Amino acid sequence: MSVRIIEKQYKNFGKCIFLENDKAELGVTTEFGPRIIYFSLKGKPNVLLEDTERHFAENVGEFGTWYTYGGHRLWLSPEVMPQTYMPDNDPVKYTVENGKLTVSPAADVFGKHLTIEIELDPDEAKVNITHTIENVSDEPQEFAPWSITALTPGGVCKIPMCTRKSGFLANRVIGLWEYADIQDPRFKLTNTEARVYQDKLIKRAFKAGFNVEDGFSVYAVNEQYFVKEFEFDSKYNYPDYLCNFEVYTNDLFIENEALGDLRAYQPGEKAVISEKWSMFDNSDNNEPDLDKIRQMINK
Repeated sequence: MSVRIIEKQYKNFGKCIFLENDKAELGVTTEFGPRIIYFSLKGKPNVLLEDTERHFAENVGEFGTWYTYGGHRLWLSPEVMPQTYMPDNDPVKYTVENGKLTVSPAADVFGKHLTIEIELDPDEAKVNITHTIENVSDEPQEFAPWSITALTPGGVCKIPMCTRKSGFLANRVIGLWEYADIQDPRFKLTNTEARVYQDKLIKRAFKAGFNVEDGFSVYAVNEQYFVKEFEFDSKYNYPDYLCNFEVYTNDLFIENEALGDLRAYQPGEKAVISEKWSMFDNSDNNEPDLDKIRQMINK
């Protein structure tokens, strides 16, 4: 098989680049962002959020309005205004070489240049994504790369809890945001996993972070399992009490978020965070079984 690359208008997201093989398709915006706005198995609905109504937006004062648009984006942690929420509403540059799509907006006014490289496997519903944030200023800048996947509503996310033997030391980190109710009915916690449900009828936000040393999360929606694999490095200084993964939900969507090393990056230095996506059929709409998901991604 091979990867087919198609330019087309998609809904009200403008011209997008679609990467397709015989099992999956993935779409990336070029008139703003960038966002990976579409990912699905062939013949199945999109698993990524499509905010066609532009419900979720932030006023960034003199810089304009930031829109989530939906899908997958690259951000910077810690979350601060206005640096994190710099509007990305302008067209982006993109190149395609040997089946790899590279997308990059212009450098922002704070001296950071973002790039996303996307490579769809020619034979499987698998995608490798490399995110880079370069410090193009003249001064060191402290931040962590933050890759955020906004997913369509109505599903359930499962996150493996750390089960590493640690003796007298703690092995699990759980970070809760001030607006997160520990008794929220969408949130369930066991010794081996956390479960977060997206519920369209519950408007209040919920967010939690974890040290996910297994390096993956799974979201079941639209008869598919979306698996996001990411890095855990014990030497990294992860934000938010050393959480390398965070999950956020409200009544509109749910986000699976991976984080990188929080430190000072020198002028010209690049912060890199990579992840791999896999999609599996779930025609019976089963809730994910983490042991089975591990077997699927380790084949």
